Amino acid sequence: MLPLAAGLGLGEREVLALAVELDAPLVILDDALARRFARRLQIPLTGTLGLLLKAKQQGQIQRVGPYLDHLEALRFRLDASTRVDILALANEDD
Repeated sequence: MLPLAAGLGLGEREVLALAVELDAPLVILDDALARRFARRLQIPLTGTLGLLLKAKQQGQIQRVGPYLDHLEALRFRLDASTRVDILALANEDD
């Protein structure tokens, strides 16, 4: 457990502790506080949206938009301007 990670959920603390133990592999974090801790620990990170963009760039998915719709239906918090930005980065200006 990381003592400096007060305020994080158990899952985020475990991800960060494992990343430190494994010499900073890429971690997937969406929580803003967890991302701040990862940056402070110099752990490479991405989030769900970054994974979707990478999947499209690699041809693993055709479109990001339907995945964003599904995430929002699951109550994934996605700001409207962030959605616009992600779709633009994915060349899906709808």
